[in-house]
Amino acid sequence: MEKNQNKFILAGVVLVVLIGFIWLARPTPQSAPASPVLGKNGVLATQENNYDFGAISMAAGKVSKTFVIKNTGTDSLAINQLYTSCMCTVATLKIGGRVAGPFGMPGHGFAQRINETIQPNEEAGVEVVFDPAAHGPAGVGRIERVVYLENNAGVPLEFKFSATVIP
Repeated sequence: MEKNQNKFILAGVVLVVLIGFIWLARPTPQSAPASPVLGKNGVLATQENNYDFGAISMAAGKVSKTFVIKNTGTDSLAINQLYTSCMCTVATLKIGGRVAGPFGMPGHGFAQRINETIQPNEEAGVEVVFDPAAHGPAGVGRIERVVYLENNAGVPLEFKFSATVIP
């Protein structure tokens, strides 16, 4: 009887420790430092949000594309987050001489908030880098990926790209 009681106590301790680890590992909201109050008339626009790399070789290495964005509104625009749909892709935000990133897929590293501002009529670039070898030999064929840029103007801006990966 005492042996069974010890097993229950041990199981309870293991359960409490496991719950503690899960509790500590959960994502926590990050507070952003105070930034200037931004108006609601910032509008983030791009002339191109879809790109096809065509056929690319795993052996040739990484490929990149820079999407140009512009604040076409009358107020400053806050950029909050930049993330990708797959671990094979990273994205970097470039505003003037400032660089934020690279940022990848949520859940594969620390999901950082970006505290950047794009002024009215200011342009910026979102450089997307795709590694065709990231998925190994099983990664050949047609791929489609998305990069998301969250901002305070509303719906996230999406940059889509595709390619046909060959060995």
